[in-house]
Amino acid sequence: MAELKITLVKSTIGAKPKHRLTAEALGLTKLHKTVVQKDNNAIRGMVNQISHLVKVEEA
Repeated sequence: MAELKITLVKSTIGAKPKHRLTAEALGLTKLHKTVVQKDNNAIRGMVNQISHLVKVEEA
């Protein structure tokens, strides 16, 4: 199964609380932190919700 490499590139300080929680649920707690998640519909939906805060690459 494919994997996604997700990096938080913009701070969540001014973001909506829902977006902040989504970033936390993905494991993105600090700026420039990178996590690897499985590529499925749930993760894609979360990434789509905070697309303005993250950078996504296929791993």
